[in-house]
Amino acid sequence: MKDCRHKISRVKEGSIAWELELQPGDELLSINGETIEDVFDYHYLVNDEYIELLVRKPDGEEWELEVEKEFEEDLGLEFENSLMDEYRSCRNKCVFCFIDQMPPGMREPLYFKDDDSRLSFLQGNYVTLTNMSDHDIDRIIHYHLAPINISFQTTNPQLRCKMLHNRFAGDIFPKVQRLFEAGIEMNGQIVLCRGLNDGEELERSISDLAKYLPHLKSVSVVPVGLSKYRDGLYPLEPFTKEDAEQVIDTIEVWQTKFFPQNGLHFVHASDEWYLLAERELPEADRYDGYLQLENGVGMLRLLEEEVQEALEARDGDGRQRTVSFATGRLAYPYIARYAREIQKKYPGMEIKGYEIRNDFFGEKITVSGLLTGQDITAQLRGKELGEYLLLPCNLLRSGEEVFLDDKTVGDIEQELGVPVKIVEESGADFVAAVLEQETERTQKRRQMYEQTDSSNCWQT
Repeated sequence: MKDCRHKISRVKEGSIAWELELQPGDELLSINGETIEDVFDYHYLVNDEYIELLVRKPDGEEWELEVEKEFEEDLGLEFENSLMDEYRSCRNKCVFCFIDQMPPGMREPLYFKDDDSRLSFLQGNYVTLTNMSDHDIDRIIHYHLAPINISFQTTNPQLRCKMLHNRFAGDIFPKVQRLFEAGIEMNGQIVLCRGLNDGEELERSISDLAKYLPHLKSVSVVPVGLSKYRDGLYPLEPFTKEDAEQVIDTIEVWQTKFFPQNGLHFVHASDEWYLLAERELPEADRYDGYLQLENGVGMLRLLEEEVQEALEARDGDGRQRTVSFATGRLAYPYIARYAREIQKKYPGMEIKGYEIRNDFFGEKITVSGLLTGQDITAQLRGKELGEYLLLPCNLLRSGEEVFLDDKTVGDIEQELGVPVKIVEESGADFVAAVLEQETERTQKRRQMYEQTDSSNCWQT
């Protein structure tokens, strides 16, 4: 039987739980007589104005507590496991999985493959639905959790089984239909692999997924990320400029069909396709409110808008300073362009930009989120960096100052002999980081590319 005891790790001072004299180490057993399967049960049950708690103290004594509070008022508890359940690992062996392309010797959490639908709601992760039971679907519908982000890859059942290397992977669409009929908002993703789910298969997938409109709000199409560590893996090839042009053309034709009918463009190409095809990014209105930022769809366009708005709100002056920034190959031309816009308004500013090649994972990986500290220091050593070096926040482990290779911000500062300023995700953050000596850190809002396992501050 599943253990539904949840050990408390922290009690917020002054909270209801603090007044009840609950302490770290106590275990929450039930609320209103109901066991708590995970964090969703917990938040649903604690919302009431009157609740009854059953808590077990470390010595085995059980406390029954009655609580009267405001509706949706938090108890002030944190638990050892934020999910209040074990994380569900992936049952697939996808041909495009980036974790299988990781080098040996990195920290253990980087090798964990999650495919937990609950993380879709909590963190924006994309999930395959292959390890979701009818009970899981029932709970999503019961709690009306939304949106759920689904990694489709293809609507061809046989091909999906092949791409996910899971004989049950083609059976998800009855689950999707149940979510659709319940009015659950969804977003979709297709990780495109050359020669597998592109071309006619992409056309089929887009056509099939359109039947889930309007509850399926968007579908992003992103290119597979290929590292240099692919020995023994499925032989995937990188997309060419011509391939990218074809993908964009296909998507834009479908957009012209969908928008008049639904008020949504529905299917979107990630920024990488436009950069690879050497085409200008779509106008802002084509992104439908930027529903797929976490997948790199429209991030560069949004960043440009934010930079322009931030500069328009400033008067400009004669300040003189030399600073520098470094980012991945994909984003560099755009960040450099935004830097030039800042210099137009602040002619005394000198902003030096550096494009970092990914030697660690291989040159085919061009997103900034997969850059390592060692590549940054190796390529910037001896360069003119000015008063400080700007680096995007997606280089770091969330909430920490540690790079993928376990180098720290302090290590970079020591090796390069220059202060490092971590830039948050918006255009306003970038402008402020360039111009101001001190800037406040904000909460990251953008998530991760599934195909590259990278977050997206500074847009790829």
